[in-house]
Amino acid sequence: MGIIFEVSLGDFLLVTVFLGGGAAWLTGRASALTWRPTWLLAWFLVLLSFAVRFLHYALFHGSLLTVHYWLVDLVVLGVLGFAGWRYTRAGQMTTQYSWLYERSSPFSWRERQQARENRA
Repeated sequence: MGIIFEVSLGDFLLVTVFLGGGAAWLTGRASALTWRPTWLLAWFLVLLSFAVRFLHYALFHGSLLTVHYWLVDLVVLGVLGFAGWRYTRAGQMTTQYSWLYERSSPFSWRERQQARENRA
């Protein structure tokens, strides 16, 4: 038993990071593609964290109703879910509004120089 994982590190990596994290990334992506607000994504991730906690319980005999490990799962899913949302939103903004914005990193965008000059 560890602070981050309950049964084993392999269990944590498989269920929380790969399966749950992949689902969280795709949930964030779907929320961004449909222009949903981030509070709704947060709600989806809370529901997903309950499913991940159940998988730990059903497959690896972890505890079902442990707040500590549920919060750990929720934080991991939250980071990956909001990263998927932000990555997708940056792509949307630079694709749909290409005359206004350009991508400055995988997770952000900035106003184009020409748009700043036209506005001033």
